[in-house]
Amino acid sequence: MRDLRSFLDAAGGAVFRPAQALSVVYEITALQHALEAQGQHPVVCVERALLADGRHSPIGVVCNLTASRELTARALGFSDHRSAARSFAEGLGRPIAPVVLGRGEAPVQQRVLQGDACDLGELPVLRQHTLDPGPYLTAAHVTTFDPDTGIDNTAIQRCWVKGPRSTSYYPYADSHNDINLRKFWARGQACPVALWIGHHPAVSIAAQAKLGYPESHWNAVGGIIGEPLRLAPSVTHADRILVPADAELVIEGFAPPGALAADGPFGEFTGYMGPQILAPSIEVTAITRRENALYHDYGSGLSDMLVPDNMAMEGKLFELLRGVAPSVANVHVPVSGRRFHAYIQLCRPAPEEPRAALAAALQYRRIKMALAVDEDVDIFSEGEMLWALATRVQWDRDTLTLAEMPCSLDPSWPAGARGIAKLGIDATLPVARRAGSPRPFAPRALAPEAALEGARRLLASADASRWPRA
Repeated sequence: MRDLRSFLDAAGGAVFRPAQALSVVYEITALQHALEAQGQHPVVCVERALLADGRHSPIGVVCNLTASRELTARALGFSDHRSAARSFAEGLGRPIAPVVLGRGEAPVQQRVLQGDACDLGELPVLRQHTLDPGPYLTAAHVTTFDPDTGIDNTAIQRCWVKGPRSTSYYPYADSHNDINLRKFWARGQACPVALWIGHHPAVSIAAQAKLGYPESHWNAVGGIIGEPLRLAPSVTHADRILVPADAELVIEGFAPPGALAADGPFGEFTGYMGPQILAPSIEVTAITRRENALYHDYGSGLSDMLVPDNMAMEGKLFELLRGVAPSVANVHVPVSGRRFHAYIQLCRPAPEEPRAALAAALQYRRIKMALAVDEDVDIFSEGEMLWALATRVQWDRDTLTLAEMPCSLDPSWPAGARGIAKLGIDATLPVARRAGSPRPFAPRALAPEAALEGARRLLASADASRWPRA
């Protein structure tokens, strides 16, 4: 059975368990920042978490579950992190329906609090950044459904905990959860919601798959993890909203029609503080959890939050781009570009394919810049990508710009503008003049592979511990 505990047991030495107590106010997030600055990416399990009022929380905090691509790929069962785009796309192509447990069979419902017994202040919700107005749920998968079809949708969206039974709720404009909410509000009805927190990373990541509307995330999760996801009827909404039976905790409630309140500023994935906005509110009706629950938090703006969603984006882009450019071999959404950059690798493309792939990538709302290269360039190496950019591009010949395009949370978006400008760069080599002949471009300067293998053996036997590091 896949759950958070089975993952932590399997991770073993990759889990850092601080001996000292750490406060949910800044200290746990500061530890993540310090680890990232050192290039270290262990899973962090804080067993002695201090609540904002100094009390010890009976619930531990887990973060950094997905701070490295390598650990994330292993959690998903992928052979290599470089295969994420293809593996995600293949999983989405073979959906597996979930199985539904009976009432009382779900571990996440071992403890049930309803009505006035609910108190979000008893949960170790983190306050991450200096300018955040309060504690935020950052790893809460908000589940709603389309009232027309009953089809579920799940997305991670920030929620500011404002009181024992009250949070803000920020579904991005025109996101699928936002569409569902607006449909309920148009009918004068409160939108039912359930927020589930803490699961095996494979489930949490797969639930971030980029789908059409309306399309079930539960089926997509099954396809990506290769087995049916175990679900259970929620306490408040029964089978109208099913929740993962093996999650750590669930917060249930309603978003009342037209109830908008201030949300933010909040430190977003961009690395900047997002502006204060008007956002819907959630009135909490029930909290269910495991007996010894663990609370999962994403470090907003850190690799921990960027890696899983970026890998899911790679799967969606791979699927989109292969439809217009069959030579697309791989796609990478690098952490360095937050969620705004896409690197596209093509294998012996036809003359029209690089630009077709670039144009398709820029249609994707989040992508602001796309860079296309050949199969000899490692798209997972920033140095290789910059080398290709420096040596294979003429700006007047190899770029395309799309104006007034939609984007998500771009901090450089000019006030009052209808959209942003997006850039595509074709760094692929010129096409060969005849089939099978070399491309008309200078060959790469390379050492013989046999000599390189000998050099690798030499270095493997050397003591490099005192050498300067890059």
